[in-house]
Amino acid sequence: MSITSLISGIDAEISRLQEARALLAGTSSPIAKKRGRLARAVKVVKAAAKPAKAAKKAKHTLSAEGRARISAAAKARWAAKKKAAKK
Repeated sequence: MSITSLISGIDAEISRLQEARALLAGTSSPIAKKRGRLARAVKVVKAAAKPAKAAKKAKHTLSAEGRARISAAAKARWAAKKKAAKK
């Protein structure tokens, strides 16, 4: 991981935690609103606690041409091996 991606991940977690803190700090609302805020804050904190998903690396695919070259090389090796075994 590069430093910039680490920093952006840390910044994202900080903003989520600050949002959770702001939701928990609201005390002048009725109990129903407090419960709703608390539920949202718990969701935010749980989301912040989960590790960020790493970006998937692109899979290497083999072209038809590359596959054909590998097949031809394998056939040539086997042919040479058979020829050497006959001698």
